[in-house]
Amino acid sequence: MLASAAVLAVPSVASAAITLGPVTPGTNPYSGPAPTYDFESPAPVSGGQVTTGSLDGIRAQPFGSTGSYWTVGPSDGSPGIMDLSSIGDIFNVSFLWGSVDTYNTIEFLGAGGVVLASFTGSDIFNPANGNQTDPNLNPLVRFDITGSDVSALTQLRLSSTSNAFETDNFTINAVPEPATWALMMLGFGAIGFGMRRRRGVERLRFA
Repeated sequence: MLASAAVLAVPSVASAAITLGPVTPGTNPYSGPAPTYDFESPAPVSGGQVTTGSLDGIRAQPFGSTGSYWTVGPSDGSPGIMDLSSIGDIFNVSFLWGSVDTYNTIEFLGAGGVVLASFTGSDIFNPANGNQTDPNLNPLVRFDITGSDVSALTQLRLSSTSNAFETDNFTINAVPEPATWALMMLGFGAIGFGMRRRRGVERLRFA
């Protein structure tokens, strides 16, 4: 049963797509998945600014965020790039999107800067009016990647034509390597064998 579930978790290769998954209202403090990049240590980003706190009219600490976060916009630099090329195959990306605005844009890029998919603040919540305290406008967003885009995705490009596009707590979920899947299958098999053996011993004991 567990082995079957693991196999079903492998992204489909039938069609390439990057789609918007669940958009979950933000919480303070943050209660989403453990981040790959929380900007408390160096992250593979260029452009924009990794900073703390808020500056009136320029940027606002995302609702639920603590410490450092990444922001892009005319005052902080735009666009900003997150390099994902060292991660390998990726099947979803989630992050905390602060004070969602219509003029915020995230693009998913392949080799050579080819745009695989693009989303704006209006795709996340309507109206995307930049409210800094409404959980609906400071959500945890997830994007799901399928098909050939799983291996094609190499970068995220964030841009904003007005101040600002604030983000934090990026979680990048990579597809396990074949060797990892093989080890998982062996582990599930060992668990199943152990359970069957234990049941056999118990039957003998009470026979």
